[in-house]
Amino acid sequence: MLLFTAGLVILFVGVILVVAASAFEGNGSASSGIVIFVGPIPIAFGAGPNAGLLIMVGVILAALSVAIFVIMRRKMVEEGG
Repeated sequence: MLLFTAGLVILFVGVILVVAASAFEGNGSASSGIVIFVGPIPIAFGAGPNAGLLIMVGVILAALSVAIFVIMRRKMVEEGG
């Protein structure tokens, strides 16, 4: 429970820092990107000047998530859980 609470606090602090930085900067540009997995195939969409970078980071994070899931599943099967 402590780790969950710490994660929420870190999340809120990060959001507040991003909002404050964009408010003080004033001349920011908006970019968005989304990665949707249909089975093992990623479908990526994006808009804005940094959309390519956002999509690339999204695909890398999604691939890491799948790899970690597969590794953890194999460990559970080997242990009989």
